[in-house]
Amino acid sequence: MKIVLASANQGKIKEFKTLLPSHEIVTYKELLGDIEIVEDKDSFKGNAIKKAQSIYDLLKDENAIVISDDSGITVPAINNEPGIYSARYARNNASDKENNEKLISKLNEKNLEKTEAFYTACIAIVYKSEVYTVHGWMHGNVINRQLGEGGFGYDPMFIPNNYDKTLGQLPYEVKKSFSHRTKALNLALKVLDTIL
Repeated sequence: MKIVLASANQGKIKEFKTLLPSHEIVTYKELLGDIEIVEDKDSFKGNAIKKAQSIYDLLKDENAIVISDDSGITVPAINNEPGIYSARYARNNASDKENNEKLISKLNEKNLEKTEAFYTACIAIVYKSEVYTVHGWMHGNVINRQLGEGGFGYDPMFIPNNYDKTLGQLPYEVKKSFSHRTKALNLALKVLDTIL
């Protein structure tokens, strides 16, 4: 099955291809070139739907299966930041390093070495003009430093529940077994099995 992924994030693209090995994953850029979709909704769900619907409409193919993901990390102790702004926390088109440094500085402002946090992933599927969404979550703690070289985004700062290492230190296979995106994708696959 060919799935068009409405994402330009290299970390996400790699993760989708790893988590969906039996499907052909193509990115919207391969089909449509450079298009910027403004993520201006106030929820992960709203942004995920906007991305998937925008690409679906541009493809002009009602049989296209478009999947998008909007995800991020939420830290309740700092007003639920960065939340939907996770990818652009420091600024638009910020690097992972810049976003992590901003989160570290916010934690340090409150003298927080470690505090509760959670990742959210919302996956939107658009197929035959219908929209479907699913969510996945991963809970744990965020720390005020980066440990490990693995993963992407805030992974070097996030210690999942029942572990003593960050996602940046844990092997990818471990993260894959319980991540927010894995949970959401498992539900998305059930949706695809139902509608196709």
